[in-house]
Amino acid sequence: MSITAAMVKELRERTGAAMMDCKKALQAVDGDVDAAIEQMRKDGMAKADKKASRVAADGIIVVAENDTGIAMLEFNSETDFVAKNDEFVALANSAAKTALEQRPADVNALLTYDDGNGDFETQRKALVAKIGENMNLRRFEVVDSAGGAMAYYQHGARIGTVVALEGSDDAQLAKDLAMHIAASNPQYRSADDVPADVREAEKQILMAQAADSGKPADIIEKMIEGRLRKYLAEITLYGQPFVKDPDTTVEKLLKDKGARVARYVRFEVGEGIEKQETDFASEVRATAQATMG
Repeated sequence: MSITAAMVKELRERTGAAMMDCKKALQAVDGDVDAAIEQMRKDGMAKADKKASRVAADGIIVVAENDTGIAMLEFNSETDFVAKNDEFVALANSAAKTALEQRPADVNALLTYDDGNGDFETQRKALVAKIGENMNLRRFEVVDSAGGAMAYYQHGARIGTVVALEGSDDAQLAKDLAMHIAASNPQYRSADDVPADVREAEKQILMAQAADSGKPADIIEKMIEGRLRKYLAEITLYGQPFVKDPDTTVEKLLKDKGARVARYVRFEVGEGIEKQETDFASEVRATAQATMG
């Protein structure tokens, strides 16, 4: 059967695939557009599965909010170019909205939800097949209102924070704290939240550093206590100097406002993912040598 330009155009509009891929698919099924779509979908899912092992450490952070809470979600891609793709961004935003509305237990549960365009896992695989990069819905968090002000802050599309306050309806305070958390990246809310094993590990490091100081034991003990307090201040939200007024701590700021941070979340794209380093110069040399050989 002769494959016409109109048939290729129709298939391309319905699938978003390249023209040559559409033509090949139509030739394989004697011009049956619906059969071509089904086969392309199957082939695309297979391609998506093959790409699943590739590292996706780039991407975006998106946020959705309503009257009861704020959801923040990280959607990863292999490159920042794909992270700016309209379909990629739209899928991330739809998933964040669904997470906020449906409150799934985890990412695997979220992937089973259907937003009207198919479940998110099917949409993800279809987009992987279409764009040609691996992508993963990595994580999300839903922060509920604690009776006070809530706010979020996004530093571009790569860092996002959410803050929920108790005891204060000061929206600007919540926004300022969200910005502070984005900039200072506290690991814990307060010193009371730091696990005992983390404290002990740091204490052992400080003791080892002070062992050869030659100072009396009581002086060494005071040195360690002081340095441990400094360390705890550096890694906790309450202990850090407030970014808009470094002369006061976040804890003092909150105390003056009669407020408390009930919960906060900070996401940064790709944190904790080991990126795959590519030596492009070596790849080019190898390719050139293979061609010459």
